[in-house]
Amino acid sequence: MALDKTKLKRDLGISLFIYTLPVLAIYLYFKLNNGIAAESHLTLPSYLEFLQPVFTNIRSWGLIVFAIVLGIIEFGAGLYDDQWTGRERKIDIICFLAPKLLLPPVTAYFSLTVLPYLIPNLANTLSWVPFWGGFFLIAIADDLTQYWYHRLHHQVPFLWRFHRTHHSAPYMGMAMASRQNFIYTVFFSQIYLTATLTYLGLGLPALFVLVVKSFITLGAHSSLAWDKPFYKYRILHPIAWVLERLISTPATHHAHHADTSGDGVGHFKGNFGNMFFLWDVMFGTGLITRKFPESYGTKTYKSEEWQAQFLWPIFKSKIEGSPLADGVLSLPVSQKGETVSTNKNIYEPVQS
Repeated sequence: MALDKTKLKRDLGISLFIYTLPVLAIYLYFKLNNGIAAESHLTLPSYLEFLQPVFTNIRSWGLIVFAIVLGIIEFGAGLYDDQWTGRERKIDIICFLAPKLLLPPVTAYFSLTVLPYLIPNLANTLSWVPFWGGFFLIAIADDLTQYWYHRLHHQVPFLWRFHRTHHSAPYMGMAMASRQNFIYTVFFSQIYLTATLTYLGLGLPALFVLVVKSFITLGAHSSLAWDKPFYKYRILHPIAWVLERLISTPATHHAHHADTSGDGVGHFKGNFGNMFFLWDVMFGTGLITRKFPESYGTKTYKSEEWQAQFLWPIFKSKIEGSPLADGVLSLPVSQKGETVSTNKNIYEPVQS
């Protein structure tokens, strides 16, 4: 899919408007309540207190345990067949563990050193915002920003190879959910946006968003198709209609990881949403079929070395013809479906 600059500008304009909606809602809330906050966001609302244990451990081991347990269930059900080979296993494990060791110092430095320098004396200035106001402010800011980060990595040729690792896996599941080039992860734009909002005093809503978003995105990558009953039973169809347009589900996100878009099911040129699928609905990048692709990954995948996938371009692949090797370019497919390039080596079309 060629990059349509007119559509891009229109969608960016709409996004800027969407970013302002939570701010406007918070303003109206205070106008209607004569400037008085009915509740503080510094503590969970009473009806959410039962989730406190989840919040307490989510940053340390909560999500890791959830991902591992779900992965064990997938393996027990034989959902990976024989595709989790030694090389694929190494890539998935390194991509899962390394960021959890290397990212915290980066984000801590940003929060404790960079932000106080860039915006001094603004710490906790948003602590007056009600819990749900902070939740929607961060949920929209975080997820809409990630939608754009994700979309541009599919539509801009230079950026594609930083995201390509995530699409190289020929399977779906917990094993590959964290499979990303480290540079793609380090520059996750929404990480720093959320860190900034936390510094401004929205820490608890940010944590709540993290919990909700993590469960949705892990569930969307899972090979356990939890959404199938909603499509099977007619009485659940109204719920399915809302659900698949609101959040990412296995059906919509698996389609994004398909190795082809020619079967009417795969849609790697869209379905970019992470927590909310709503963005794809709004911007016309979504495809809902309620079906699952027959195969995943990229057709030109050559099972590159873990260091090339995780740390390209610091390390290059030594496999001939790999898009991660020296002198090989990955360029987007034109609207007519032809691969455009000026390089003499083997090319890989960008999944745009």
